[in-house]
Amino acid sequence: MNYKIARAEGGAGAATATKPPEMRAVYAEELVRMAEEDERIVVLDADLMRANGTASFRERFPERHIDVGVAEANMVGVAAGLSTLGIIPFPGTFTCFAARRTFDQFFISANYARLNVKLTGTDPGVAAAFNGGTHMSFEDIGLMRTIPEIVICEPADPVSLKALLPQIAYRQGSSYLRLHRKPIAPIYDDAEDFELGKGKLITEGDDVAIIATGAIMVAEALKAAELLEGYGISSTVIDMHTVKPIDEELVVEAARRTGAGLTAENHQVRNGLGSAVAEVLTDHHPVPQARVGILDEFGEVGTQEYLQERFGLTSENLVKRAQELIKRKR
Repeated sequence: MNYKIARAEGGAGAATATKPPEMRAVYAEELVRMAEEDERIVVLDADLMRANGTASFRERFPERHIDVGVAEANMVGVAAGLSTLGIIPFPGTFTCFAARRTFDQFFISANYARLNVKLTGTDPGVAAAFNGGTHMSFEDIGLMRTIPEIVICEPADPVSLKALLPQIAYRQGSSYLRLHRKPIAPIYDDAEDFELGKGKLITEGDDVAIIATGAIMVAEALKAAELLEGYGISSTVIDMHTVKPIDEELVVEAARRTGAGLTAENHQVRNGLGSAVAEVLTDHHPVPQARVGILDEFGEVGTQEYLQERFGLTSENLVKRAQELIKRKR
């Protein structure tokens, strides 16, 4: 598989030669494309259509865009009502509001009712940057993982977002899309295939499996794998874009191959990807495991580069933890 080492704009490391596409722009463009073919596609915003890029959808389909104002729970309730009419609604807001503020409405009105609401949360984790600790959601995956039957997806780059969004739209049932808003350099070639619920095996190695999710940490995992090569350590790298349902088969296969599992997420290590992988390994193939993510802390104000260093969301920290894991294996 061909892949490129990528970093989010504002993250640690050198900038790419050309400015990468904004994830929010790719999201909106794909929604417009689907809406041109399917009149059931409707977008709802909570006074953030310019921040989230969906103003372009409103310009193209004003009759299929609803701005509810700063009323996130109400937005989800409206989306649930639209779903009963056969509409495929995409309500969206910042991740902190999508998870914390709408949780009960999303749980009962959308998921318990087994409706078809496609909730999108933007600016996950440290990507919130200067919006600060109040807007920095490190717990949203944890909340959503407790909802039965839901799909949780966090694409790593524009290519995977474009491929996975139609699958989210046309899978019956509610979902939670965790979406980076800002520019992200593509990791994958345009022809790459993705399947919702199936992790993407990027590299195969025998010493440690790095299982990552999202636009920040998949790129960091690939950089870590290159750094580990310098120490004579070969890494399996998996892009676990679908956190729920997690690809149990791929997790177990990687654990059997390498004997060590390292997870990487822009989220609390508790009840996020790290917990999901630990549950699989505990049940099916226990091996030494470590989790890189937020360690029971609140967010704070800063650049994304500073915040990644502050919370250890870096390739260098992944290398350190991988080396520690390999010692535990021995």
